[in-house]
Amino acid sequence: MTEPLPRRTTGVSRRKAAAHPLPGSPSRDLRLRAAGGWEKFMRRTEIQPGDET
Repeated sequence: MTEPLPRRTTGVSRRKAAAHPLPGSPSRDLRLRAAGGWEKFMRRTEIQPGDET
């Protein structure tokens, strides 16, 4: 118990990216595409034809 604690390296993330997603979970690329599609959808709903009145 006389061993010193390991030194923390500054700037290193606590969470490491998983090499492979868990089975059944969407890939990072798919999540990014879905997020982009959602933003596009939300922008379209803000500008509805006929709402200019």
